[in-house]
Amino acid sequence: MIHPTAIVHPGAQLAAGVEVGPYATIGEHVEIGEGTTIGPHAVVTGHTRIGRDNRIFQFTSIGEAPQDKKYAGEPTRLEIGDRNTIREFCTLNTGTAQDAGVTRVGSDNWIMAYVHIAHDCIVGDHVIFANCTQLAGHVHVDDWVILGGFTGIHQFCRVGAHSMTAIGSVLVHDLPPYVMAQGDTAKAHGINSEGLKRRGFTPDAISGIRKAYKTLYRSGLTLEAARGALAEQATQCPEVAPLVAFIGQATRGIVR
Repeated sequence: MIHPTAIVHPGAQLAAGVEVGPYATIGEHVEIGEGTTIGPHAVVTGHTRIGRDNRIFQFTSIGEAPQDKKYAGEPTRLEIGDRNTIREFCTLNTGTAQDAGVTRVGSDNWIMAYVHIAHDCIVGDHVIFANCTQLAGHVHVDDWVILGGFTGIHQFCRVGAHSMTAIGSVLVHDLPPYVMAQGDTAKAHGINSEGLKRRGFTPDAISGIRKAYKTLYRSGLTLEAARGALAEQATQCPEVAPLVAFIGQATRGIVR
């Protein structure tokens, strides 16, 4: 399943059923799980581990050194889960010694063309990155997030589960769970109610989340006062609890 023009280092570990396309390059410290396909001219290098049944398209760069001036050649890592689609010209870098030393991408993600996932980013499961989404270093993206095309995210930002950005959005603060954001600099524009419906949230849960959004963004309360009110609402609607926890952990402030 390896094209004769591909270059695969003898030290690379490729499981059964891995396909490697023409002129692709696989480095020494790479591990690739069963059923994964590597497209033509793709480069997979570094200390990179890729799981099962991923589709990695042509001209991608996976596991290259981080774009960080402090990087001094340490054997940092990139870990990719299962069943991801990674389209053309995407770049995913390894981590740095200044963080945990690893960049992680979970499973069942849809990563469109020209996406950049920088060093030390942590991406959950079922995330959609539209074309040209750009993550700076140390960004954390939780499960079921949708990032619109040309979204840019500042380093160290966190993006909460089930949130969504519109095309051309720029995040310089943390985006709480469930919230839709738009603009440069991005502002909140309601909750991702359609996404929540598709994922099986009940009408009562969505109503509770909508009430929490109004408390956070339309009540005129300070962030600390709003968090206290949300904590009380979470006793009646458990789906609000992740929002309370996220605000408490925000280090860059939140999109408001």
